[in-house]
Amino acid sequence: MKKLILSVALVGFGSLAMAQQNHAQEQKEAKRAEMQQREKNHLDKMQKDLNLSKDQVAKVQALHEKKRAERKADFDKNKDRRMAKMKEMKDKREQTNQEMKSILNPEQYKKWEAERNAKMEQRRTAMKSRKNGDRTHHKPMKQQLEPIR
Repeated sequence: MKKLILSVALVGFGSLAMAQQNHAQEQKEAKRAEMQQREKNHLDKMQKDLNLSKDQVAKVQALHEKKRAERKADFDKNKDRRMAKMKEMKDKREQTNQEMKSILNPEQYKKWEAERNAKMEQRRTAMKSRKNGDRTHHKPMKQQLEPIR
């Protein structure tokens, strides 16, 4: 009986994992298609605004592809350095946690940690909205004062 319940649970969790992977893959494909469409629109606008010939459009497109490949190579080349920096930051954060734990009592530490996590979530949300082009999280600009005469 235990084996039956365990096997049903494993199958259920496995299918959930597969569904999440499929969803992530679909999101990647959608994002890739959106980027390609944005690039096409950009090229069309350049062609119209600058009155480019088909040969010039092809050369601009080739230049964009070359630069994209260079950026990807740079990104891949710096991956080890980024990972090392992330590990260093994680270690520093853990050290800070340990030091704060030694300073604060358990109730204070729990409150401090909750506040810090809330701030982190706010930053994460703001970053996602910036990434999606939403700039409404910024404070409104102060009105300019008229010069004194």
